[in-house]
Amino acid sequence: MGINAIIGQSGGPTSVINASLAGVFSACRAHGVPTVYGMRFGVQGLLQDKLVNLTDALSAPGALDLLRHTPASYLGSCRFKLPPVGEGEDIYRALFDVLHRYDIGYFFYVGGNDSMDTILKLSDYAAKIGSDIRFMGVPKTIDNDLMVTDHTPGYGSAAKYIGMTIKELVRDSTIYDLKSVTIVEIMGRNAGWLTAAAALAEDEDCEGAAMICLPEIPFDPEHFLARIAEIQKKTPSLVIAVSEGIRAADGRYVCELADSNLVVDPFGHKYLGGTARYLASLIGAKLGCKTRAVELSTLQRCAAHAASMTDVSESFAVGEAAALAALAGKTGMMAALKRVSDAPYLCTTELHDIHDIANLEKTVPLSYIDAENYRLREPFFAYARPLIESEVEPEYIRGLPRHLTLPR
Repeated sequence: MGINAIIGQSGGPTSVINASLAGVFSACRAHGVPTVYGMRFGVQGLLQDKLVNLTDALSAPGALDLLRHTPASYLGSCRFKLPPVGEGEDIYRALFDVLHRYDIGYFFYVGGNDSMDTILKLSDYAAKIGSDIRFMGVPKTIDNDLMVTDHTPGYGSAAKYIGMTIKELVRDSTIYDLKSVTIVEIMGRNAGWLTAAAALAEDEDCEGAAMICLPEIPFDPEHFLARIAEIQKKTPSLVIAVSEGIRAADGRYVCELADSNLVVDPFGHKYLGGTARYLASLIGAKLGCKTRAVELSTLQRCAAHAASMTDVSESFAVGEAAALAALAGKTGMMAALKRVSDAPYLCTTELHDIHDIANLEKTVPLSYIDAENYRLREPFFAYARPLIESEVEPEYIRGLPRHLTLPR
């Protein structure tokens, strides 16, 4: 079999995705892999022979540590959907030709649901043609919606940023003596894990978000407006967190009520946005109070200055675990996080068959949600709080965090 390794990053990045890359790289080099290559822009770049020699690129003193604290995808990313195995034979042959040319024995892909679909298809194709290349998935997504893993690397840091931002917005919203509503739109298509993190702002020094709307619960505009009016009798200035993916009872995304012509990505997912703006306009028209719409957008996935040290450490650990598993002969699997205990918090790694993960989705359990009052229940806090613990101290350059980058 091949003696070298290759790593790619795919889909939307996180503030700690490069820590997983560092984990894979470190384990491969420590166990004698001669050359570790990186795909520029995922499998799409691999098809175009866009590779970088990471063994050289990460050889400078301190480079690997700086990589661990650099946000976004160091190698670049893509949203490229492979055809089903048995179709698109030319694409698979082209991919494996590149892998054979670089003497690849170990293939790692860091990503979320769509990236695990890529690992599933490549490992299935390898089995079909009798290839001994080992394919391993490394989990990543701020959405926290991958199956089998207790949580996904990237979620803890995004949750920390969201909790911090909501807390600061709550303070800002109270400066005037008038009725106002600030709607904060948070990423999350079908799973509300990120929006649920807004609940973490609530503590002894902060009342937190007044309402939290998740895609797991059908959105009822009349009930929503009535609840706002009721809360404003006691608290005039409110901050409300909403998922971009909340849906009306008929299945339409709320943002589609404003724009029914949403663009679709290569995996068939609609690009969402505008939910906060729509709801702010609705509240202003129906309740006659001041409103503001805030979209956290990509800020929640790239705020490495607010990363959770727990998240950075676990992201590195799953990369390392994936590499060690492949070197030990495993293929067609994903390294996952397994929670051992809540108090004290302890998490380890384990392996799962990629067929139990790809194209499936983990949503927020309904037992975590108080739908009537738009709140989260205690089990969510016990689950999420350990993931945002401890802070990262970035390396600074002229007052701003230093990052490691590849030339485009």
